[in-house]
Amino acid sequence: MLVARSRFAQFLLAALVGLALPAASRAADFASQVTRIVVPFAPGGGTDIIARTLAQEMAKQLGGTVIVENRPGAAGNIGADTVYRSAPDGYTLLSAPPPPLVINQNLYPKLTFDPTKFEPIIVMAQVPNALFVNPDKIKASNLADFIADLKKNPGKITDATQGNGTTSHLTAELFQLMANVKMQHVPYRGSAPALQGLLAGNVDVMFDNLGVALPLAQAGKLKLLAVASSKRLPSLPDVPAIAEMLPGFEAVAWYGIVAPPNTPKAVIDKINADVNEALRDPDVQGRLKNLTAEIFGGSVDQTAKYMREEVSRWSDVIKAANIKIE
Repeated sequence: MLVARSRFAQFLLAALVGLALPAASRAADFASQVTRIVVPFAPGGGTDIIARTLAQEMAKQLGGTVIVENRPGAAGNIGADTVYRSAPDGYTLLSAPPPPLVINQNLYPKLTFDPTKFEPIIVMAQVPNALFVNPDKIKASNLADFIADLKKNPGKITDATQGNGTTSHLTAELFQLMANVKMQHVPYRGSAPALQGLLAGNVDVMFDNLGVALPLAQAGKLKLLAVASSKRLPSLPDVPAIAEMLPGFEAVAWYGIVAPPNTPKAVIDKINADVNEALRDPDVQGRLKNLTAEIFGGSVDQTAKYMREEVSRWSDVIKAANIKIE
C-alpha cells in the first residue's frame, strides 16, 4: 500500500509539474520575442512618455526587445481594442490612463471591447492634472480672477482636451460644474496636439498632466494657475491647489498596464514583477520625478482593486457633470 501511494504521489507531482511548465516556460521566454506596448494616445503626452521611460528598463528585466506603439483615437478606445483582440501571450500590452480602462465604459453607450476583461498588471505612476493657460489669451494671474473672467464670458473661453472622455475632459467638466462656469470644449487627439493648439493660441486653456506641460510654464510659454491635487505640491509650494477655492476638487491621472483577456497568470505575474523592479531603478525614479509623477507599483491584486474603485469614482463624476458622448 505504501508503494502504491508513493507511486501515486510521484504521478501526481509529475502531472502538476507538467501543467505548470508551459506557463512558466512562456513567462521566461520573453528574450526570444518583441514585446509591444500599445499607447492609445498620440506621441509626446504623459502616457507616451511614461510608457517609454518604463519600456527601456523593462527590456533589461525581460531580457528582450520592448517597443512602444501609438494607436490614438476615440479617447483611447482604438488602441485598447487592438490589445483586447491580440493573442493572450504577454507580448502585446496596453499602457493607458483611466479612459479606456475605467472611464469609457461609463461614458460610451457601446464599446467594441469589454474593459472589465483585461488582465490588470500594474499601475506605474500617478500625476496630478493642472490648469494651464495661454498667457497671450488669458490675462488672469490667479484662479480667482480666471473664474471671474469665465463668469463674465460664459462659453467664450475655449478649453483644449486630450479628447472626448479623457481625464483632461472630465477634469474640465468637473471644474465647470463646481465653479458654476462654462467653457467651449475643443477636443484633440491626445495631449501633445492639444498642447500645440494651446501654445499656438488656437485655444485658451487646458487641464493637462502637470509633468508634461510644466516645462512649458517654466519657460514662460504657458501660465500655470493651479494644480488639481488635493493640496499644494511640496515641489511647487507657490502654486495653489484648485481645492483651495473649490473644496473637494481633485483630478489625478494614473498610468496602468493591462494584458489581453485570458493571459496566463504566470505571464501576468512575470510582467508585474519586472515592472516593479523597473520602478525601483534610480534612473527611472529620477525621470518620473521630473514629470512630477508619484510611483505607484504593487501587486496584481492591488492593481485590480484600485481599478475597480476608479470605475466607481469616475462614474460618479460623469453622472454629476451629466457628461454624455453619443
